Amino acid sequence: DTASIVGALATICSTTSFVPQAWKVIRTRDTSAISKRMYAITVTGFSLWLAYGLLLGQWPLIVTNGICLALSAFILA
Repeated sequence: DTASIVGALATICSTTSFVPQAWKVIRTRDTSAISKRMYAITVTGFSLWLAYGLLLGQWPLIVTNGICLALSAFILA
């Protein structure tokens, strides 16, 4: 079904968008070029999306936003 395909593609894009930045932070331990304000807003947004998914009981929202939250929170921390 089209909605499932779009959702899967969105999940892949959202989740993988943070992997290069997280890997760079792990590798270099350098976060000086990262906007803390932007990542704070991003972490807040993923937290709210995760809460929304939990309230609806929608596993695709929960898993995707849980992973994105963990990656973006790691980068922020």
